[in-house]
Amino acid sequence: MEPQMSGPAPGGRAVDAAGFAPGRSGSLALVDDSFDSVPDGYAAESRSLAEDAALRLIANVETVVHGRRPAVELVVAGLLAGGHVLVQDVPGSGKTTLAHAVARSVGGEFRRIQCTADLLPGDITGSAMWNPSSQEFRFVPGPVFANVLLVDELNRATPRAQSALLEAMDEAMVTVDGVRHPLPDPFFVVATQNPSDQYGTYPLPEGQLDRFALGLTLGPNDRATERRVMREQLMRATVGDLQPVLEPDELRWLQLEVRRTYVADAVLDFGLSIVAATREHPSVRVGASSRAALSLLRCAQARALVAGRNYVVPDDIKALAPMALGHRVVLAPGIAAGPVAMGVGVVREVIASVPVPLSA
Repeated sequence: MEPQMSGPAPGGRAVDAAGFAPGRSGSLALVDDSFDSVPDGYAAESRSLAEDAALRLIANVETVVHGRRPAVELVVAGLLAGGHVLVQDVPGSGKTTLAHAVARSVGGEFRRIQCTADLLPGDITGSAMWNPSSQEFRFVPGPVFANVLLVDELNRATPRAQSALLEAMDEAMVTVDGVRHPLPDPFFVVATQNPSDQYGTYPLPEGQLDRFALGLTLGPNDRATERRVMREQLMRATVGDLQPVLEPDELRWLQLEVRRTYVADAVLDFGLSIVAATREHPSVRVGASSRAALSLLRCAQARALVAGRNYVVPDDIKALAPMALGHRVVLAPGIAAGPVAMGVGVVREVIASVPVPLSA
């Protein structure tokens, strides 16, 4: 049975001062990957364990990624929401280190793809190889068959190679020679890309960008943080020392625990209003999609869990909307902007224009 994502607060108890909290914590709990009634107190304990696991993941990443707590929390939110994350910045800014640190913090199968202009779709998905001993073709899986896939400099791959990830990111499946192959569960893609005005890059199409739950940029570190990074890196690349703090089964449980996070009707409508307003903005040619709205709400649920809440508040929506919608918005001709930041300004204008609900 799917969890109730919206509607009246369950249990009939009074909600918090803002009116967004669920009436009864622990009315639903995770049992064998489903949502069923369980003895009182179990769900609250499960929630506490989930919050601790999420914070442990963030802390592990921060042992090597310094001064970027907001970015780390965003990538972890995308992971816990069951989405994929795109990180853009100039070369050498630490985007690959961030992606690699998150990937190494999760156990299971980890693969990395370095995108280049000569990368082929079969280099990503795998292909059928002739087996002389059996006299038949045998499918050899590519690096996409992993729990965590790091795709470095995605926009240095040609559009043909980029397209190999479309089905995988949307359906967790790969089709090769007419045969569909399921990918491991969980499956998470964290990709990096360079600014599109740099030499040797191929802009990501709108359909590819829409498959990323969040798109973010890092910006420069302050001097003290940069000095600390330089001192640590003089010895060795510290990301290689990271050990996993979550196993795939634990990550699956965390993702399901995120889905239990309560979303009041007023908060859901607030998110939908922001998405709808992007479609009416005069600077926008194509606004955010329904998939973008769902992705925004799921990431808000993950942010609430990291913050120690079992309910989403409007501030979760406001904080995440620029990163969840900005890379999906297609601006009108003549308005120049980068691929990830292309709609961030528009989304911020939209957020300022949409009334914030005061209660559920």
